Amino acid sequence: MTLKKNSILIIASLAVFVEALDIAIINLTIPAIQKQFLVSNDRVQWLQTLYVLLYGGFLIIGGKLSDVKGPRQTFIAGAILFLLTSLSAGLSGTFLMLALSRAAQGLAAALIMPSALSIVTHTFVEERERSKAIGIFSSFAAVGSGSGLSIGGIISTYLGWHWVFLMNVPILAVIIVLGWFYLADDAPKQKQPSPDLFSGLLLVAGLLMLSYGVHQLGDIEEQYSVIVFCGLGVALCMRILYLRLTRRDNPLIDLKVFSTPSIITANGVFILLGAFFTGYLFVISLLMQKDLHYSSAKAGLLLVPFSILSAVVAKFMLPSIMKRLSTEQTGLLGMVCMLCGGLVLIGAVLAGYSLPLLLLSAAFISGLGMTICFTSLSVLAVKNIPKQHYGLASSMGTTTYFLGAGVGLSILTLFMDKGNAGASVSVLSLAILAVYALIGLLWLIIYQTKNAASKAEAPLEVLQSLHDVF
Repeated sequence: MTLKKNSILIIASLAVFVEALDIAIINLTIPAIQKQFLVSNDRVQWLQTLYVLLYGGFLIIGGKLSDVKGPRQTFIAGAILFLLTSLSAGLSGTFLMLALSRAAQGLAAALIMPSALSIVTHTFVEERERSKAIGIFSSFAAVGSGSGLSIGGIISTYLGWHWVFLMNVPILAVIIVLGWFYLADDAPKQKQPSPDLFSGLLLVAGLLMLSYGVHQLGDIEEQYSVIVFCGLGVALCMRILYLRLTRRDNPLIDLKVFSTPSIITANGVFILLGAFFTGYLFVISLLMQKDLHYSSAKAGLLLVPFSILSAVVAKFMLPSIMKRLSTEQTGLLGMVCMLCGGLVLIGAVLAGYSLPLLLLSAAFISGLGMTICFTSLSVLAVKNIPKQHYGLASSMGTTTYFLGAGVGLSILTLFMDKGNAGASVSVLSLAILAVYALIGLLWLIIYQTKNAASKAEAPLEVLQSLHDVF
């Protein structure tokens, strides 16, 4: 790799590191934010819900804008927007301003991620060189996501929650300046059709109304009309979106890609994985700080080993696992880890907030399950589909993950305060988490069984295939 290519890779990787960091970094700052703005669990979760819904809802548009306007322009525009919204979030004097800033951050992240990846793939054209570059790029995203909890906890304890956002400003300023000078002007020479922005707006509007309607179910007698309005709004948005996707020459999403059972399964389980893992990050921060009374810094440091474990699994264990097991079996193994982690988490609360059990659940979920699940589902999402749909199929996996995260978190917070008196998180809400993992596991088992049956395998061979997972 030349010096210029290395510089471009560092610029793109740093940007995606900041974007990935902000997905998890807010979790251990939640008690401090609640204390300042006097907001409940079901309101504070909107800081995460808005971010992931707008991120997921506009991710495909971000990718298409990168193709239409050029990766450099889209990347710099996203970085500028992320800088401004980070500054706005850090200086927020009201919860509403903070929530709106987080929503805009999600939109900025949807511009940065696909354009940064496009910059890397266009810069490194030789196959081996490209694979190495994408590996480095992906590792920055993984480290950013994995270290978010610990970094957020330390910053929140010693500098205050505002600096979780303000720290982005100087980093992004450097990225923007370097990107302006180092990244080549790669605007397409031929004019391409603009992405269907309206379809993206319909998708996000429908999901926001769905999330808000779910929130109001806990007070259905007083909010009945609001719930009905949200339900009608969701139905209308999804109907118009479907018509646009089936009738336009250049739709936002080509629905033909969903004719493949593997991609339906991968995206369905991605939704459940997003709901499970985002909910887990939310509840673990509350359990460790409000129930075990640890500082943000101590809670974050306790979770650092599992970020390291995740990196070790990804680098050294996962390649050999995927050589021994099929993609579907690897996904089963990952979802089994998630379900075990969810059940151990319930046991930790029932055992009087046992720290060893809480950390064991983190080992199953953050250390093992997430890395195995996300990788195997990403591979499954592009299995058995035409090459011309690879890009769409890959982005759909990330999109459905974040959409599941937003809606799943809204469902979870409905049950946060049900049951355990005086506790920040109820056993019922943790049971909802376990149900997400259980449904995902059953979905994969059904797919594996049908897939094996279609190949005329005997029932005993199907059971043996599932047995190989363990």
